Amino acid sequence: MLKKVPVTQVQLGMYLQALEGSWLAHPFWKTKFVLREQSDLDALLASGVPAVWIDISLGIDVAGPQSAAPTVAAVAAVAAVAAVVVQAPPPARAAPDRVSMAEEMDRAAQVVNRSRQAVTALFAEARMGRAVDVDLCLPLVDELTQSIARNPSALISLARLKTKDDYTYMHSVAVCALMVALSRQLGLSAEQTQMAGFAGLLHDIGKMTTPLDILNKPGALSDAEFGVMRLHPERGYQVLKECGGLVPDEVLDVCLRHHEKIDGSGYPGKLKGEQISLVARMGAVCDVYDAITSTRPYKSAWDPAGSIQRMSQWTGQFDPAIFQAFVKSVGIYPVGTLVKLKSGRLAVVIEQNQASLVAPQVKVFFSSKSKMPIPLLSLDLSRSDANDRIVGRELAADWGFKNLDELWRKQG
Repeated sequence: MLKKVPVTQVQLGMYLQALEGSWLAHPFWKTKFVLREQSDLDALLASGVPAVWIDISLGIDVAGPQSAAPTVAAVAAVAAVAAVVVQAPPPARAAPDRVSMAEEMDRAAQVVNRSRQAVTALFAEARMGRAVDVDLCLPLVDELTQSIARNPSALISLARLKTKDDYTYMHSVAVCALMVALSRQLGLSAEQTQMAGFAGLLHDIGKMTTPLDILNKPGALSDAEFGVMRLHPERGYQVLKECGGLVPDEVLDVCLRHHEKIDGSGYPGKLKGEQISLVARMGAVCDVYDAITSTRPYKSAWDPAGSIQRMSQWTGQFDPAIFQAFVKSVGIYPVGTLVKLKSGRLAVVIEQNQASLVAPQVKVFFSSKSKMPIPLLSLDLSRSDANDRIVGRELAADWGFKNLDELWRKQG
């Protein structure tokens, strides 16, 4: 039986089913658990969460005049029961109104930071052989989806900024976000979008079965090591199958098939064309794009626009229609791309224009003629009075630029 109680009445031994308010305000990386630690109770009281839902069939009720504090044995018994309870996934929320990238940046940064913490904890549990906490995944996907709906470029761009140390975890967050954005571009339903995001979040869970010396190797893998790495789709599929039927078929499919290619040269099944499901074909594009635009233990990141260009030339790897939709979702010149304008000025892309992929908003900062910095100027190239246009992309390394990310992250 569920009961809503003010957070001030929460006690140790209660089974927390849900917390009121945004997932971002929650002090925990998961919900639906027995509250057993005083430090967790203190964090909840300090979080600003107004109320919680408790399940009194799995934990204690609100204390009455005769109530006694729960014993350690009682709390442990409740935890054992709670571990096998299956809850229905929450419905996807309605999409919010679109806002500018500047308006969304702070919220997107919060979502990214919380997501990093949650996925790191989630994958750590998987590496220790424990079942994936499905109840954690859906609220996380929901918050990522809401940010993408407000402005896709903000979260997608921030999620691309990984370090070598957190690549494995942030790659999953980024692929989730890219899958959501692509789903929206393809016109999929809210439920299909939620499942696609869920699949993106868990597509690489099999890497938690890969030895760390291979997963984090700073150089190229040997043939034998690459053979071990190639096992991660099948191992991940088995990890998710062992969750007792809680993981949807779409998620299982993307986990197993995200390295398949349209021409049949992929793995593990060498499937061709429409033998590969729609959501798995989507996963293949999103996985590769984030991988090549991220700094990994053994490879530096490619620039976003250059990555799009290279991917377009890989005949037989991706579904052409899905790849075209993907380009529309991230842009021909994704946020962070260094471009040269007809005027000779250099600029970094700071936001997409929905009406024109070739005329994004940019921040001008350098003259290629004088080879000197110039005053910062935000310019919407889709406006008739902009009097400038992109003539090509440039490589930051060729110009010695090391702060491009700071330019687009500081909106305004």
